Amino acid sequence: MAEPFGVPRTSDRAWMMRTYSGHSTAAASNALYKTNLAKGQTGLSIAFDLPTQTGHDPDHALATGEVGKVGVPVVHSGHMAALLDGIPLDEMNTSMTINATAPWLLALYIAQARATGVTESQLRGTTQNDLLKEFLSRGTYIFGPDDSRTLTVDMIAFCATHLPSWNPMNVCSYHLQEAGATPVQEVAFALANAVDILDAVRDSGQVESDRFDAVVASISFFVNASVRFVEETCKMRAFTQMWDRICEERYGVTDPNARRFRYGVQVNSLGLTKQQPENNLQRIVLETLGVTLSKSARARSIQLPAWNEALGLPRPWDQQWSLRIQQVLAEESDLLEFDDIFEGSHVIEARTADLVDAATAELDDIVERGGAFAAVGELKGRLVASHTERMRRIESGAQTVVGVNAYTDTEPSPLSEEGGIVEVDPAVQAELIEDVMAWRAGRDRARVDAALERLRSDVEEGHNVMPATIALAEAGGTTGEWADALRDIYGTYTAPTGVVAAGASSSELRVVARRSASLSGGPPRVLVAKPGLDGHSNGAEQIAVAARDAGMEVIYHGIRRTPDEIAAAAETEDPDVIGLSILSGSHMTVIPAVLDALALRDVDVPVVVGGIIPDADRAALTSLGIARVYTPTDFELSKLMADLVDLTESSRAAMLS
Repeated sequence: MAEPFGVPRTSDRAWMMRTYSGHSTAAASNALYKTNLAKGQTGLSIAFDLPTQTGHDPDHALATGEVGKVGVPVVHSGHMAALLDGIPLDEMNTSMTINATAPWLLALYIAQARATGVTESQLRGTTQNDLLKEFLSRGTYIFGPDDSRTLTVDMIAFCATHLPSWNPMNVCSYHLQEAGATPVQEVAFALANAVDILDAVRDSGQVESDRFDAVVASISFFVNASVRFVEETCKMRAFTQMWDRICEERYGVTDPNARRFRYGVQVNSLGLTKQQPENNLQRIVLETLGVTLSKSARARSIQLPAWNEALGLPRPWDQQWSLRIQQVLAEESDLLEFDDIFEGSHVIEARTADLVDAATAELDDIVERGGAFAAVGELKGRLVASHTERMRRIESGAQTVVGVNAYTDTEPSPLSEEGGIVEVDPAVQAELIEDVMAWRAGRDRARVDAALERLRSDVEEGHNVMPATIALAEAGGTTGEWADALRDIYGTYTAPTGVVAAGASSSELRVVARRSASLSGGPPRVLVAKPGLDGHSNGAEQIAVAARDAGMEVIYHGIRRTPDEIAAAAETEDPDVIGLSILSGSHMTVIPAVLDALALRDVDVPVVVGGIIPDADRAALTSLGIARVYTPTDFELSKLMADLVDLTESSRAAMLS
């Protein structure tokens, strides 16, 4: 007898529901976690601030203005204890979005577990630990590709023995899509990354062959889902099919469960808009459907951005709204009551097959180039080119973004009231500096020095980095000390920008290029710079590409430049305009520091700023002497380039008068 309509059927278990959060201090973030867990969140997802991600203590010069801004600062074991206070680690599934310093943060987590009577074998969770995407899109790398891969291999091997329920690497294609990756590129680059790492683990000899299946099964993925939810559904089905084949054919994994494509997702932030931000809510819902509708390719965990993520740091209420989206979908709808609703769909299956074919060809090409880590420069160039094409489509109107290039007439939003985002108190950095100084003064310095010496020795001799890292965590070492010890051995690295390989000039930019060529004194020289620790370079790269396509001479040295380095480059290169890109919220601290450094070197040229900058800060920056302030609402790059030509022309005229 058929089941009656309107009566709930037996449901599958829902995915794990998370919110990505952390800010200001460990104590403040702990309170937020407890609040979200009480509201029905089923796992933790920890966001760390940029100094923690890049291996700097809060009193380092590069940490100025960045402490607690985009995540929680965790410098030592005391902070980890405060962050997780009252949260039972033997019951919690914790995801940590951390990459270059992943061994260190996992060591702090293990040290905290031990201190509370929990063994590492009881721990469940994930460290992202994906350095390839840091080179390609996110920018929080420290060491070069080969050394970074070595640290990742060490963590995977250590977890295989000591943390069997931990996912030591979360291959992250999320930021690839944010950097402009097409669905084909997102699938191919992510799988090439996983293959490169697994080959290195196998070849390292640290894992016995009879345990390698478990290592393969421990690799998880973190993907992106855009508003094109039909295509995203097909993308996830392609991911699932290709990973199953790779596991079976390349690594000989016979257990179908060990070949499962296990992934979490945060839906697309690139498509969220500052204009009419209330539209972001329906975007988030559609994006969530793309990773939940197909049972055979459904996400294992989901964290959703808030509707106002494009404006700044969301409030607890905003995060609650995103959590409720998941809960309504899982518990009110009938999504979980049926088998895969797309089985037999000629549209879905044909599109999935096309994606598999195209992504397989792309993956094979990367492998032939020596693997993903060897091909970093090539892959970066492809991403910048794809993102450039996307920006040109939006600017021309070929790709519609509601509220941005179509249907722009709007009523005032009752959601965007004063105080609609969380703003981190600037005093947090001073408090953290005092905290760290007191921590250093109160510990056993000899024990710390011995742990640091062991760490350096183990790395130099090729031993697994984890035991010495855990010993340093338990001795009271700090994030900066751990990273500096490895910097002494590995050095630091500057990733390729990909700007040279990209180009998709529009007719509007060609008009600006003709004007640039006609200027007295030659085309404008533009210095594009990324001050501070903000590694989100997509915007700076697109400005650099557009300026080049508009006939300008472009100087761009990549991310993480100190104010003095920017001023020195300006003194040497003699630009007509300096463009500063910053998205981390530290603009009111970092930009004045750059202006002071320029003044010390008598560099007097127009300075423009671009980034996620609240309207309230625009007047303050202008009063400091900033010539222009650009935000994501200024998406028409041809107009922005024409503006730079105007600034050059007026600046040169002023110098001659």
